[in-house]
Amino acid sequence: MDKILQKPTIYHVETIAQSRLFTIESVNLKFRNGMYKAYERIRPSNHESVMIVPIIDDNLLLIREYNVGIEDYELSFPKGLIEAGEEIMEAANRELMEEVGYGAHTFTLLHRLTIAPSYLSNTMNIVVAQKLYPHKKIGDEPEKLSLVRWPVTQMLALLNEIDFCEARNISALFLTHSWLE
Repeated sequence: MDKILQKPTIYHVETIAQSRLFTIESVNLKFRNGMYKAYERIRPSNHESVMIVPIIDDNLLLIREYNVGIEDYELSFPKGLIEAGEEIMEAANRELMEEVGYGAHTFTLLHRLTIAPSYLSNTMNIVVAQKLYPHKKIGDEPEKLSLVRWPVTQMLALLNEIDFCEARNISALFLTHSWLE
């Protein structure tokens, strides 16, 4: 059995840059072996996010959305932040309505993912949505999102799509595939 690891001691945290969206901190640590190391991270937040894998009529519903980080459109499952006071499934249903134009009667939480834990503290909740019904809500997207139906029987073929390459989407795809088996 592994020994229980002792976390390093944080002895100094300082804001080194700030934008409208992000605060970058320098975090100075002392490890139990006496080594000191400074890291940079985006300030931790309590905000989690949700990614929804909607299934209707034996099809997955995906969106094609512009992502400024890669300066291109990406084929993706709908996703978004969980707002203050919202439960995971409430946020999943809201995001589904805003981005896809459907609500769902059934949600299943598959897994929680951390994203770049060396730099971020964010958690993404992967949720399958079933028993969908039409219901559109206005969201914060600057343009109408393209809706793409993809046969569940061909779901792993999404890996061959050049614009389906974001790690969280691939994780959600494999988690859903395993869950459906």
